[in-house]
Amino acid sequence: MKRHGMNWARSFTYGGAGLHRPATVEKVQQWVRRCHKVRARGTRHSFSEIADTGGHVISTEHLNRIVRIDGEIGRVVVEGGITYGKLCASLHEAGYSIHNLASLPHISVAGACATATHGSGDRNGNLATAVAAIEFVKADGELVRLSRAADADRFPGAVVALGLLGIVTTLALEIKPAFQMRQVVYTSLPFSQLEEHFDAVVGSAYSVSLFTDWRSDNINQVWLKQDTNGGNGESEQIGAFGGSPVFRKMHPIATIAAHNCTNQLGVPGPWHQRMPHFRMEFLPSAGKELQSEYLVPREYAIEALRAIDRMRNKIAPLLQISEIRTVARDDQWLSMCYDHDCVAIHFTWQKRMQEVMALLPEIEAALADFKARPHWGKLFTMRPAQLQPLFPKLPDFQKLMKEYDPHGKFRNEFLAPYFV
Repeated sequence: MKRHGMNWARSFTYGGAGLHRPATVEKVQQWVRRCHKVRARGTRHSFSEIADTGGHVISTEHLNRIVRIDGEIGRVVVEGGITYGKLCASLHEAGYSIHNLASLPHISVAGACATATHGSGDRNGNLATAVAAIEFVKADGELVRLSRAADADRFPGAVVALGLLGIVTTLALEIKPAFQMRQVVYTSLPFSQLEEHFDAVVGSAYSVSLFTDWRSDNINQVWLKQDTNGGNGESEQIGAFGGSPVFRKMHPIATIAAHNCTNQLGVPGPWHQRMPHFRMEFLPSAGKELQSEYLVPREYAIEALRAIDRMRNKIAPLLQISEIRTVARDDQWLSMCYDHDCVAIHFTWQKRMQEVMALLPEIEAALADFKARPHWGKLFTMRPAQLQPLFPKLPDFQKLMKEYDPHGKFRNEFLAPYFV
Protein backbone atom coordinates (compact mmCIF):
# COMPACT_ATOMS: atom_id res chain seq x y z
CA MET A 1 0.00 0.00 0.00
CA LYS A 2 1.30 3.44 -0.94
CA ARG A 3 1.37 6.46 1.35
CA HIS A 4 -0.51 9.53 0.21
CA GLY A 5 0.33 12.36 2.57
CA MET A 6 -0.65 13.28 6.10
CA ASN A 7 -3.46 15.13 7.78
CA TRP A 8 -2.85 18.85 8.29
CA ALA A 9 -1.60 18.36 11.89
CA ARG A 10 0.81 15.66 10.70
CA SER A 11 -0.54 13.17 13.22
CA PHE A 12 -1.80 10.59 10.72
CA THR A 13 -0.41 9.19 7.45
CA TYR A 14 -2.92 8.19 4.79
CA GLY A 15 -2.60 5.05 2.70
CA GLY A 16 -4.26 3.79 -0.45
CA ALA A 17 -3.59 1.81 -3.59
CA GLY A 18 -3.78 4.89 -5.80
CA LEU A 19 -4.58 8.60 -5.60
CA HIS A 20 -6.78 10.29 -8.23
CA ARG A 21 -7.59 13.98 -8.61
CA PRO A 22 -10.58 14.28 -10.96
CA ALA A 23 -11.75 17.74 -11.96
CA THR A 24 -15.14 16.72 -13.36
CA VAL A 25 -18.08 14.65 -12.18
CA GLU A 26 -17.65 12.40 -15.20
CA LYS A 27 -14.09 11.56 -14.11
CA VAL A 28 -15.32 10.77 -10.62
CA GLN A 29 -17.88 8.39 -12.11
CA GLN A 30 -15.21 6.68 -14.18
CA TRP A 31 -12.94 6.10 -11.20
CA VAL A 32 -15.76 4.86 -8.99
CA ARG A 33 -16.75 2.32 -11.64
CA ARG A 34 -13.17 1.09 -11.97
CA CYS A 35 -12.36 0.73 -8.29
CA HIS A 36 -13.27 -2.18 -6.05
CA LYS A 37 -12.60 -0.07 -2.93
CA VAL A 38 -12.54 3.73 -2.86
CA ARG A 39 -12.87 6.66 -0.47
CA ALA A 40 -13.09 10.42 -0.93
CA ARG A 41 -10.50 12.67 0.67
CA GLY A 42 -10.82 16.42 1.05
CA THR A 43 -8.73 18.90 3.03
CA ARG A 44 -7.39 16.19 5.39
CA HIS A 45 -8.50 17.78 8.64
CA SER A 46 -9.76 14.55 10.24
CA PHE A 47 -7.92 13.03 13.19
CA SER A 48 -9.60 9.63 13.07
CA GLU A 49 -9.08 7.05 10.31
CA ILE A 50 -12.39 8.01 8.71
CA ALA A 51 -10.85 9.10 5.37
CA ASP A 52 -8.27 6.34 5.13
CA THR A 53 -8.50 3.30 2.85
CA GLY A 54 -6.53 0.35 1.57
CA GLY A 55 -8.23 0.93 -1.76
CA HIS A 56 -8.16 3.90 -4.10
CA VAL A 57 -8.47 7.54 -3.06
CA ILE A 58 -10.44 10.20 -4.91
CA SER A 59 -9.22 13.64 -3.89
CA THR A 60 -11.82 16.37 -4.21
CA GLU A 61 -9.25 19.17 -4.33
CA HIS A 62 -10.06 20.06 -7.96
CA LEU A 63 -13.82 19.87 -7.45
CA ASN A 64 -13.70 23.30 -5.87
CA ARG A 65 -15.94 25.63 -7.85
CA ILE A 66 -19.02 27.67 -7.09
CA VAL A 67 -21.59 26.51 -9.64
CA ARG A 68 -24.07 29.34 -9.08
CA ILE A 69 -25.43 31.76 -6.51
CA ASP A 70 -29.20 32.18 -6.67
CA GLY A 71 -30.39 34.96 -4.39
CA GLU A 72 -34.02 34.61 -5.48
CA ILE A 73 -34.36 31.18 -3.91
CA GLY A 74 -31.62 31.71 -1.33
CA ARG A 75 -29.22 29.00 -2.49
CA VAL A 76 -25.61 28.58 -3.49
CA VAL A 77 -24.57 25.44 -5.38
CA VAL A 78 -20.96 24.37 -4.87
CA GLU A 79 -18.68 21.49 -5.70
CA GLY A 80 -17.86 19.36 -2.69
CA GLY A 81 -14.15 20.11 -2.50
CA ILE A 82 -14.46 23.88 -2.13
CA THR A 83 -13.23 25.26 1.19
CA TYR A 84 -15.41 27.46 3.34
CA GLY A 85 -12.77 30.17 3.11
CA LYS A 86 -13.03 30.35 -0.67
CA LEU A 87 -16.82 30.00 -0.68
CA CYS A 88 -17.47 32.62 1.98
CA ALA A 89 -15.31 35.30 0.39
CA SER A 90 -17.28 34.96 -2.86
CA LEU A 91 -20.62 34.79 -1.05
CA HIS A 92 -19.90 37.96 0.90
CA GLU A 93 -18.82 39.79 -2.24
CA ALA A 94 -22.18 38.85 -3.77
CA GLY A 95 -24.02 40.07 -0.66
CA TYR A 96 -24.79 36.75 1.02
CA SER A 97 -23.77 34.57 3.94
CA ILE A 98 -24.34 31.13 5.45
CA HIS A 99 -25.63 30.57 8.96
CA ASN A 100 -22.48 29.40 10.68
CA LEU A 101 -18.85 28.34 10.31
CA ALA A 102 -16.50 26.01 12.13
CA SER A 103 -13.46 27.19 14.08
CA LEU A 104 -11.39 27.37 10.91
CA PRO A 105 -12.35 28.06 7.29
CA HIS A 106 -9.74 25.75 5.75
CA ILE A 107 -12.01 22.68 5.62
CA SER A 108 -14.00 21.48 2.61
CA VAL A 109 -17.77 21.82 2.46
CA ALA A 110 -18.39 18.15 1.62
CA GLY A 111 -16.07 16.84 4.32
CA ALA A 112 -17.44 19.12 7.02
CA CYS A 113 -21.04 18.29 6.18
CA ALA A 114 -20.38 14.55 5.94
CA THR A 115 -19.06 14.49 9.52
CA ALA A 116 -21.59 16.92 11.09
CA THR A 117 -18.85 19.43 11.82
CA HIS A 118 -20.22 22.47 13.64
CA GLY A 119 -19.62 25.95 14.93
CA SER A 120 -21.38 27.37 17.95
CA GLY A 121 -24.58 29.14 18.92
CA ASP A 122 -27.81 28.20 20.65
CA ARG A 123 -29.81 28.65 17.45
CA ASN A 124 -27.20 27.34 15.01
CA GLY A 125 -27.29 23.78 13.73
CA ASN A 126 -24.21 22.03 12.41
CA LEU A 127 -22.85 23.05 9.00
CA ALA A 128 -24.77 20.26 7.27
CA THR A 129 -28.11 21.79 8.32
CA ALA A 130 -27.58 24.40 5.59
CA VAL A 131 -27.67 21.69 2.90
CA ALA A 132 -30.86 21.79 0.84
CA ALA A 133 -29.80 19.34 -1.89
CA ILE A 134 -26.92 16.98 -2.56
CA GLU A 135 -25.47 15.00 -5.47
CA PHE A 136 -23.15 12.04 -5.08
CA VAL A 137 -21.76 9.20 -7.17
CA LYS A 138 -22.93 5.87 -5.82
CA ALA A 139 -21.13 2.55 -6.04
CA ASP A 140 -22.15 1.70 -9.62
CA GLY A 141 -20.94 5.09 -10.86
CA GLU A 142 -24.38 6.61 -11.29
CA LEU A 143 -25.19 10.08 -10.02
CA VAL A 144 -27.80 10.42 -7.26
CA ARG A 145 -29.65 13.70 -6.65
CA LEU A 146 -31.56 14.18 -3.40
CA SER A 147 -33.21 17.24 -1.89
CA ARG A 148 -34.78 18.08 1.43
CA ALA A 149 -38.01 19.08 -0.30
CA ALA A 150 -38.45 16.04 -2.55
CA ASP A 151 -36.81 13.20 -0.61
CA ALA A 152 -37.89 13.58 2.99
CA ASP A 153 -37.72 9.82 3.59
CA ARG A 154 -33.96 9.59 2.91
CA PHE A 155 -32.44 13.06 2.69
CA PRO A 156 -31.76 13.23 6.48
CA GLY A 157 -29.60 10.14 6.06
CA ALA A 158 -27.70 11.32 3.00
CA VAL A 159 -25.93 14.50 4.11
CA VAL A 160 -24.13 13.39 7.28
CA ALA A 161 -23.15 10.08 5.68
CA LEU A 162 -19.43 9.78 6.49
CA GLY A 163 -18.66 9.07 2.84
CA LEU A 164 -20.49 5.73 3.05
CA LEU A 165 -23.07 6.39 0.34
CA GLY A 166 -20.73 7.69 -2.35
CA ILE A 167 -18.48 10.52 -3.49
CA VAL A 168 -20.21 13.88 -2.95
CA THR A 169 -19.83 16.08 -6.02
CA THR A 170 -22.14 19.06 -5.41
CA LEU A 171 -24.21 20.55 -2.60
CA ALA A 172 -26.83 23.28 -2.52
CA LEU A 173 -26.60 25.41 0.63
CA GLU A 174 -29.14 27.83 2.00
CA ILE A 175 -27.89 31.42 2.12
CA LYS A 176 -29.09 34.67 3.66
CA PRO A 177 -28.07 38.34 3.37
CA ALA A 178 -24.51 39.18 4.38
CA PHE A 179 -24.06 40.84 7.77
CA GLN A 180 -21.44 42.38 9.99
CA MET A 181 -20.06 40.83 13.17
CA ARG A 182 -17.85 41.92 16.02
CA GLN A 183 -15.86 39.72 18.37
CA VAL A 184 -15.01 40.37 22.00
CA VAL A 185 -13.13 38.23 24.51
CA TYR A 186 -13.40 37.90 28.29
CA THR A 187 -11.07 36.00 30.61
CA SER A 188 -11.32 34.27 34.00
CA LEU A 189 -15.04 33.51 34.15
CA PRO A 190 -15.55 31.52 37.38
CA PHE A 191 -16.76 27.98 36.71
CA SER A 192 -19.25 28.42 39.55
CA GLN A 193 -20.83 31.32 37.63
CA LEU A 194 -21.01 29.22 34.47
CA GLU A 195 -22.79 26.51 36.45
CA GLU A 196 -25.30 28.99 37.86
CA HIS A 197 -25.86 31.01 34.67
CA PHE A 198 -25.08 28.54 31.89
CA ASP A 199 -27.98 29.51 29.60
CA ALA A 200 -27.21 33.21 29.96
CA VAL A 201 -23.51 32.73 29.23
CA VAL A 202 -23.85 30.55 26.14
CA GLY A 203 -26.78 32.65 24.88
CA SER A 204 -24.95 35.97 25.19
CA ALA A 205 -23.98 36.23 21.50
CA TYR A 206 -24.67 34.79 18.04
CA SER A 207 -21.83 32.34 18.66
CA VAL A 208 -20.09 31.67 21.98
CA SER A 209 -16.95 29.62 22.69
CA LEU A 210 -15.60 28.84 26.14
CA PHE A 211 -11.93 27.87 26.39
CA THR A 212 -10.41 26.15 29.43
CA ASP A 213 -7.30 24.15 30.22
CA TRP A 214 -9.00 22.48 33.24
CA ARG A 215 -6.17 23.69 35.50
CA SER A 216 -8.17 26.11 37.66
CA ASP A 217 -11.70 26.93 38.77
CA ASN A 218 -12.08 29.45 35.94
CA ILE A 219 -12.97 29.33 32.27
CA ASN A 220 -9.81 30.78 30.72
CA GLN A 221 -11.49 32.70 27.87
CA VAL A 222 -15.01 33.46 26.61
CA TRP A 223 -15.19 34.38 22.91
CA LEU A 224 -18.37 36.19 21.86
CA LYS A 225 -19.20 36.65 18.18
CA GLN A 226 -22.01 39.19 17.86
CA ASP A 227 -24.25 40.13 14.96
CA THR A 228 -23.97 43.92 14.86
CA ASN A 229 -27.67 44.10 14.01
CA GLY A 230 -28.39 42.85 17.54
CA GLY A 231 -30.84 40.24 18.65
CA ASN A 232 -28.18 37.85 19.97
CA GLY A 233 -27.76 38.69 23.65
CA GLU A 234 -25.68 41.14 25.65
CA SER A 235 -22.00 40.50 26.22
CA GLU A 236 -21.87 42.86 29.19
CA GLN A 237 -23.42 40.21 31.41
CA ILE A 238 -20.22 38.13 31.14
CA GLY A 239 -18.57 40.92 33.11
CA ALA A 240 -21.41 40.83 35.62
CA PHE A 241 -20.70 37.12 36.12
CA GLY A 242 -17.06 37.82 36.95
CA GLY A 243 -15.35 37.68 33.54
CA SER A 244 -12.77 40.34 32.70
CA PRO A 245 -12.83 42.09 29.30
CA VAL A 246 -9.65 41.78 27.25
CA PHE A 247 -8.05 44.73 25.50
CA ARG A 248 -5.53 42.83 23.40
CA LYS A 249 -5.99 40.18 20.75
CA MET A 250 -5.97 36.63 22.13
CA HIS A 251 -5.23 33.13 20.88
CA PRO A 252 -7.29 30.35 22.55
CA ILE A 253 -3.98 29.10 23.94
CA ALA A 254 -2.81 32.22 25.75
CA THR A 255 0.90 31.47 25.31
CA ILE A 256 0.61 31.49 21.49
CA ALA A 257 0.72 34.73 19.48
CA ALA A 258 -2.68 35.74 18.14
CA HIS A 259 -1.69 36.92 14.64
CA ASN A 260 -3.42 33.92 12.98
CA CYS A 261 -6.72 34.55 14.81
CA THR A 262 -9.68 36.48 13.47
CA ASN A 263 -10.05 40.11 14.53
CA GLN A 264 -11.31 40.86 18.04
CA LEU A 265 -11.59 43.92 20.31
CA GLY A 266 -15.14 44.62 19.13
CA VAL A 267 -14.06 45.85 15.69
CA PRO A 268 -16.92 45.21 13.21
CA GLY A 269 -16.17 43.24 10.06
CA PRO A 270 -17.66 40.81 7.54
CA TRP A 271 -19.33 37.77 9.08
CA HIS A 272 -16.87 35.31 7.53
CA GLN A 273 -13.89 37.19 9.00
CA ARG A 274 -15.24 36.96 12.57
CA MET A 275 -17.18 33.71 12.85
CA PRO A 276 -14.18 31.32 12.57
CA HIS A 277 -11.45 31.53 15.22
CA PHE A 278 -8.64 31.41 12.67
CA ARG A 279 -7.86 33.33 9.50
CA MET A 280 -7.77 31.54 6.16
CA GLU A 281 -4.30 32.81 5.24
CA PHE A 282 -2.58 31.25 8.28
CA LEU A 283 -2.03 27.76 9.69
CA PRO A 284 -5.04 27.08 11.92
CA SER A 285 -4.96 26.37 15.64
CA ALA A 286 -1.68 25.16 17.20
CA GLY A 287 -0.62 22.86 14.37
CA LYS A 288 1.01 19.84 16.01
CA GLU A 289 -1.88 18.40 17.94
CA LEU A 290 -4.53 15.71 18.35
CA GLN A 291 -8.25 16.33 18.73
CA SER A 292 -11.26 14.59 20.21
CA GLU A 293 -14.78 15.84 20.94
CA TYR A 294 -17.94 14.58 22.60
CA LEU A 295 -21.42 16.08 22.32
CA VAL A 296 -23.96 15.62 25.11
CA PRO A 297 -27.65 16.58 25.17
CA ARG A 298 -27.92 20.06 26.60
CA GLU A 299 -29.85 18.97 29.68
CA TYR A 300 -26.73 17.13 30.85
CA ALA A 301 -24.32 20.00 30.20
CA ILE A 302 -23.39 20.94 33.75
CA GLU A 303 -23.20 17.34 34.99
CA ALA A 304 -20.98 16.41 32.05
CA LEU A 305 -18.68 19.39 32.62
CA ARG A 306 -18.41 18.50 36.29
CA ALA A 307 -17.47 14.95 35.33
CA ILE A 308 -14.67 16.26 33.14
CA ASP A 309 -13.55 18.68 35.85
CA ARG A 310 -13.17 15.78 38.28
CA MET A 311 -10.64 14.32 35.83
CA ARG A 312 -8.59 17.51 35.55
CA ASN A 313 -5.46 15.97 37.05
CA LYS A 314 -5.41 13.39 34.25
CA ILE A 315 -6.59 15.67 31.44
CA ALA A 316 -4.59 18.85 32.02
CA PRO A 317 -1.08 17.36 31.62
CA LEU A 318 -1.95 16.12 28.11
CA LEU A 319 -4.05 19.07 27.02
CA GLN A 320 -3.36 22.18 24.96
CA ILE A 321 -6.86 23.63 25.33
CA SER A 322 -10.50 22.55 25.60
CA GLU A 323 -13.44 24.33 23.96
CA ILE A 324 -17.09 24.22 25.04
CA ARG A 325 -19.81 25.20 22.53
CA THR A 326 -23.55 24.79 22.02
CA VAL A 327 -25.15 23.36 18.85
CA ALA A 328 -28.83 23.31 17.92
CA ARG A 329 -30.62 20.02 17.31
CA ASP A 330 -31.14 18.62 13.82
CA ASP A 331 -32.87 15.71 12.08
CA GLN A 332 -29.80 14.15 10.41
CA TRP A 333 -29.54 10.48 11.26
CA LEU A 334 -25.80 10.24 11.95
CA SER A 335 -25.39 13.72 13.42
CA MET A 336 -24.15 14.01 16.97
CA CYS A 337 -27.03 16.48 17.53
CA TYR A 338 -29.77 14.27 16.10
CA ASP A 339 -32.96 15.10 18.03
CA HIS A 340 -31.08 17.00 20.78
CA ASP A 341 -29.77 20.48 21.42
CA CYS A 342 -26.20 19.71 22.43
CA VAL A 343 -23.16 20.95 24.26
CA ALA A 344 -19.88 20.04 22.60
CA ILE A 345 -16.81 19.38 24.75
CA HIS A 346 -13.73 19.55 22.56
CA PHE A 347 -10.17 18.61 23.46
CA THR A 348 -7.07 19.81 21.62
CA TRP A 349 -4.37 17.50 22.91
CA GLN A 350 -0.63 17.58 22.82
CA LYS A 351 0.77 15.27 20.19
CA ARG A 352 1.16 12.32 22.59
CA MET A 353 -0.89 9.66 20.83
CA GLN A 354 -0.31 6.70 23.12
CA GLU A 355 -1.15 8.61 26.30
CA VAL A 356 -4.18 10.34 24.76
CA MET A 357 -5.62 7.10 23.41
CA ALA A 358 -5.15 5.51 26.85
CA LEU A 359 -7.07 8.37 28.49
CA LEU A 360 -10.00 8.54 26.07
CA PRO A 361 -11.76 5.40 27.41
CA GLU A 362 -11.78 6.99 30.86
CA ILE A 363 -13.32 10.19 29.48
CA GLU A 364 -15.88 8.17 27.56
CA ALA A 365 -16.76 6.19 30.70
CA ALA A 366 -17.20 9.44 32.65
CA LEU A 367 -19.58 10.76 29.98
CA ALA A 368 -21.43 7.51 29.31
CA ASP A 369 -24.39 8.36 31.57
CA PHE A 370 -24.90 11.56 29.60
CA LYS A 371 -25.38 9.90 26.19
CA ALA A 372 -22.22 11.48 24.78
CA ARG A 373 -21.73 11.01 21.04
CA PRO A 374 -18.21 11.36 19.60
CA HIS A 375 -17.33 13.51 16.63
CA TRP A 376 -16.79 11.05 13.77
CA GLY A 377 -13.73 12.84 12.42
CA LYS A 378 -11.84 13.05 15.71
CA LEU A 379 -10.23 10.51 18.01
CA PHE A 380 -12.41 8.20 20.09
CA THR A 381 -12.31 4.60 21.30
CA MET A 382 -15.99 3.69 21.73
CA ARG A 383 -16.79 0.19 20.51
CA PRO A 384 -19.72 -0.52 18.17
CA ALA A 385 -21.82 -1.91 21.04
CA GLN A 386 -21.37 1.39 22.88
CA LEU A 387 -21.84 3.73 19.94
CA GLN A 388 -24.62 2.13 17.91
CA PRO A 389 -27.42 2.63 20.51
CA LEU A 390 -26.64 6.35 20.58
CA PHE A 391 -27.85 6.72 16.98
CA PRO A 392 -31.47 5.52 16.85
CA LYS A 393 -31.74 6.02 13.08
CA LEU A 394 -28.69 3.87 12.36
CA PRO A 395 -30.81 0.93 11.07
CA ASP A 396 -32.44 3.29 8.57
CA PHE A 397 -29.03 4.52 7.48
CA GLN A 398 -27.83 0.96 6.99
CA LYS A 399 -30.73 0.36 4.59
CA LEU A 400 -29.66 3.42 2.58
CA MET A 401 -26.06 2.24 2.59
CA LYS A 402 -27.02 -1.18 1.27
CA GLU A 403 -29.12 0.44 -1.44
CA TYR A 404 -26.42 2.81 -2.71
CA ASP A 405 -23.37 0.68 -1.87
CA PRO A 406 -24.51 -2.95 -1.54
CA HIS A 407 -20.99 -4.45 -1.55
CA GLY A 408 -19.21 -1.99 0.74
CA LYS A 409 -17.15 -0.18 -1.88
CA PHE A 410 -16.97 2.96 0.27
CA ARG A 411 -16.49 1.29 3.65
CA ASN A 412 -13.07 1.12 5.29
CA GLU A 413 -11.65 -0.75 8.25
CA PHE A 414 -12.41 2.09 10.62
CA LEU A 415 -16.11 2.44 9.78
CA ALA A 416 -17.06 -1.12 8.87
CA PRO A 417 -17.52 -2.39 12.46
CA TYR A 418 -20.04 0.36 13.18
CA PHE A 419 -22.06 -0.24 10.00
CA VAL A 420 -22.32 -3.98 9.56
